[in-house]
Amino acid sequence: MPVTTTITHGVRVNEVNTGVRAIQQISSNVIGLLATGADADVDTFPPNKAVLIDDVRSALGKAGDTGTLARSLEAISDQVSPIIVAVRVPEGETPEETTTNVVGGVAGGNYTGAKALLSAEAQLGVRPRILGAPGLDVQAVAAELAILGQKLRGFAYCAAQGEDVASAITYRDEFSARELMLIWPDTSAAAGDAIARALGLRAAIDEQVGWHKTLSNTGIAGVTGLSKDVFFDLQSSDNDAGLLNSAPITTIVRRDGYRFWGNRTTSDDPLFAFESAVRTAQALMDSIAEGVAWAVDKPESKMLIRDVVDTINADFRSLTRDGRLIGANAWFDEASNPAAQLAAGKLVIDYDYTPCPPAEAILLNQRITDKYLATIGTGISG
Repeated sequence: MPVTTTITHGVRVNEVNTGVRAIQQISSNVIGLLATGADADVDTFPPNKAVLIDDVRSALGKAGDTGTLARSLEAISDQVSPIIVAVRVPEGETPEETTTNVVGGVAGGNYTGAKALLSAEAQLGVRPRILGAPGLDVQAVAAELAILGQKLRGFAYCAAQGEDVASAITYRDEFSARELMLIWPDTSAAAGDAIARALGLRAAIDEQVGWHKTLSNTGIAGVTGLSKDVFFDLQSSDNDAGLLNSAPITTIVRRDGYRFWGNRTTSDDPLFAFESAVRTAQALMDSIAEGVAWAVDKPESKMLIRDVVDTINADFRSLTRDGRLIGANAWFDEASNPAAQLAAGKLVIDYDYTPCPPAEAILLNQRITDKYLATIGTGISG
């Protein structure tokens, strides 16, 4: 019996899915808010449960009048209308009990208090990146928020506890976390108002400018006064604002309205002294990881490696062009990828980057001279 040979007559197309993929930037402007409100609507704000707020004004009608929930939402909404993950924490019979409730833990297999923010991405589909507990952020709470900032790759804003500049500076020494900024003093409105407005303003800056811009020197909506006096001089650091910034603590100054003044975290690592450096590192970490997830479990090949490197570098070029990075580069290092490691399915891609530091100090050299007197008569007719 003769062998039948299949003859292909025409055109066949093989689909080859290689090349650069676009990397989507993370949503860095989602607020994680911890608050109390005994008379808040229980269905809208069940205790110890992360809830999603996409319309702050509507949520205000359900927030009640007591505790910190309503006034925090009001202060945030003065700056922007962001996405908020809110956790209403039950008030204790004593301030210490309330603090314990805010720090939270695990009960019945569910997170409570601040730790409930860890469930937001799984339950609500968003990850809170801007963290705060206005009016409730004593030292234990601030320490917990700094830890959550590390876990969520977010950033916490807390009050520097103290009745004066000296005690606020002393309090600053209790922390060494890069995911935390301390702010002093409060506004004259209510306890925690400055922190609530910092959360809202941070979300507004992320939305309008980007995560590479610090909180500093941006006008705060809705502030009419401060809880403590702060002496500030733009041309000198020998004053209250200068002492606080040197601590470093962010303060609030009155200059064309009220504005936060200070760029620095509580980090003990100089590389992450600036708020913008920390948030840039976090944004790159998450966006790049998500952006190359498509490559996981694909067969290792030169083409795959090239596609991953090119995908990251395309994103870096875009971020640099937009002014979010000074520069960045990704590469494949053969020394970091020995054959045995590649055979085990492990691929290493290196990249470095330079974040945009804030122009924190601008030096102007002023000189007096008589050289312009030589032309004083030019153009004057008799």
